[in-house]
Amino acid sequence: MTKRATIYFDPDVHKALRVKAANTETSVSGLVNRAVRQLLEEDREDLEAIAERLAEPTITYEALLKDLKANGKI
Repeated sequence: MTKRATIYFDPDVHKALRVKAANTETSVSGLVNRAVRQLLEEDREDLEAIAERLAEPTITYEALLKDLKANGKI
């Protein structure tokens, strides 16, 4: 079941959405839903990556620089 929401776009963004919707034979709502889903998926992936790395040891910036220099990366 879909929910209704009021969203205010800058005029140029709204025009671009209308043009893209017409060119892709979809609705502005469909475009916005797809874009929001993509952003939320990226956030979910980022949060999973962070959770996986929580147990990794931390190092100081200075130690990182020293390691990069020692390995010829900078």
